[in-house]
Amino acid sequence: MADDKSGRDKQARDEERRQREREMNTAVERGDEPEPAVDTSELAYFETGLEPLTFPATGAEIVSAVGDREIESTVGTYAVADLLPAVDWERFDSPEEVRVRIRRPTIAAAMKRVVEASDRLPNEELDRSQRDAYERTFEALKAIDADDEDEGIRVVADWIVERIGEKETIPGSRDVRRRAAEFCRTNGYEIRNDEWLGV
Repeated sequence: MADDKSGRDKQARDEERRQREREMNTAVERGDEPEPAVDTSELAYFETGLEPLTFPATGAEIVSAVGDREIESTVGTYAVADLLPAVDWERFDSPEEVRVRIRRPTIAAAMKRVVEASDRLPNEELDRSQRDAYERTFEALKAIDADDEDEGIRVVADWIVERIGEKETIPGSRDVRRRAAEFCRTNGYEIRNDEWLGV
């Protein structure tokens, strides 16, 4: 491959794609996570609506194609448009990647709010690693057994969106983890120092 800008860009895109594939495989293989809230048969039915799309596809393209399709979960019924951000910079390489994203609707809805809020900033961009750290924080909050209502996810998502709106900047992932840890400690949820939220 030529050592020019287009060659380096292709290498970067390929590496990012491989990283996403590794993350998806890891997420599927993890046995200690709580079960996804969406039944696999629901996801299979949903994926049939993605067949006309060409992947990679943007969040905006997916929402335009299947945004009104409803997904039933253990916590309620959601339209796909409630779970995926309708932005052009959020790309999905495959239907499987979309499925992984929406398998936990509470987290997906929170991330949609965060991504769309950050999309309104003219000079800031939510990069992939920061986005992944936010999602990991929401997953840690979801794993708190005592918080059945997922209040922590809503509180932290509200805090991120408010910070973006007020300060016109995207909060750092460590600040988001601190806010999540503060929520947990205030509400009596134990956090060990070796856990993701143990900041």
